[in-house]
Amino acid sequence: MEARIRARVNLALTFFALLFFVAGSSPPRQFVISNAERRIDLSSHIINVHLTLKVENAGTRPASEVVLALTPTEVDHLAMVDASAIKGKRKKTTSLRLEVKPTELPDAPPIDTKYFTIYLANPLNSGESTTLEVLYVFTHFLEPFPAEIAQSESQLVFYHDTALILSPYHIKQQTTFIKTPSTKVESFIRMEPTNRVGTEIKYGPYEDRPPYSISPIHVHFENNSPFAVVEELVQEIEISHWGNIQVTEHYKLIHAGARHKGVFSRVDYQSRQSSNGASSFRYVRIVYLLARLPPRVHSVYYRGEIGNISSSHLRTDSLKSELQIEPRYPLFGGWKATFVIGYGLPLQDFLFESSDDKRYLNFTFGCPLIGMVVDKLTIKVVLPEGSTDPSPVVPFPVEHHLEAKYSSLDVVGRTVVVLEKKNFVPMHNSHFQVYYSFKPIFMLAESLMLASAFFMLFVACVAYIHIDLSVRK
Repeated sequence: MEARIRARVNLALTFFALLFFVAGSSPPRQFVISNAERRIDLSSHIINVHLTLKVENAGTRPASEVVLALTPTEVDHLAMVDASAIKGKRKKTTSLRLEVKPTELPDAPPIDTKYFTIYLANPLNSGESTTLEVLYVFTHFLEPFPAEIAQSESQLVFYHDTALILSPYHIKQQTTFIKTPSTKVESFIRMEPTNRVGTEIKYGPYEDRPPYSISPIHVHFENNSPFAVVEELVQEIEISHWGNIQVTEHYKLIHAGARHKGVFSRVDYQSRQSSNGASSFRYVRIVYLLARLPPRVHSVYYRGEIGNISSSHLRTDSLKSELQIEPRYPLFGGWKATFVIGYGLPLQDFLFESSDDKRYLNFTFGCPLIGMVVDKLTIKVVLPEGSTDPSPVVPFPVEHHLEAKYSSLDVVGRTVVVLEKKNFVPMHNSHFQVYYSFKPIFMLAESLMLASAFFMLFVACVAYIHIDLSVRK
């Protein structure tokens, strides 16, 4: 309840601040948005916002930078923002991905607003227009209300937003569509014209809105999709030049929805599944927890925190491998599960040589479990002993540093490349590379060390047999 009141107060303060400062501000007026359409998908706990903008250059000079505006609350929950330019019409449309970076406007009004700049591939001349498609992905944005529910109750959540699109540009026409997972909507704020049909709420169209116009709204609706969140995932990828890659993944999973209250009844849960635990992780709603692993996987194991007490099933073919996991108990709101997944992969599928005589690992940066939000993802790439000059290449910003790891028969230790990413969503799944230098002579280090140890043991045994250590006169 406090979080709900705080959100409303923040929206109200932002609204009055905008009204106060917009008159004396000098926002970028190089562009005018002739049409804006926003579609907000609230089907799960990961919110996808698709924004289509038709941008016109109303200035006298060419311009190539379009500015997006977000509230600080949205930025705090923002997992990713992506933009592309659309060319063509109907079935012959093509899209070109554009670069998006956080920015600051020197002439922006003194309000609490965050900005992102879209860099166009080609500058727009005066009078020209282009169509942009922007994707926002938000996590932990839906607020369960009530915050605690019993086993037999459905999960209700609040979504706070504005019916008008926050923008530093004048918008001639705009429309917002909000899609809910079902028709069960407790309440929503109307701002004429507003229309609701089935699972969709339509705000608009609204004509000729000045820059920084907003109108706070909220939607209170039923959302029984499990709020599956991995609080922490540590994935260790150990490379062996003898032909194998060993992957070990440590999961800390939580149901981040409305907390469960009262006593859990296994009898009610099994006998009345349609009305008991509607928002829990259970296999009638989700076919277990599904992890998509690389093809040709082998030596797969799954172990819970206190032992291998859960069920799993592995399906493999030439294109993919799927591991289905069934926890030993259903997960309700606030409940947690900790487990480990491990598997081996053939080295030749993921390790290659570059043109500059370096070796590089090409692997997927992401969470194998489908539909998961990962609060903190850590990937550790353990290079073979003797590797030098490691350099990671990741398609999006991450934090990285180096560590050292010592295992059996290591002399100087192995270099570990550590990559960290917060607020990870499935859309981030992409390939990354780790380049490093390696001299083949180091592959003989452990063999020579073992041979030397056996030789020294043999010499010691021979010396012990032939030396007389008895005491004589």
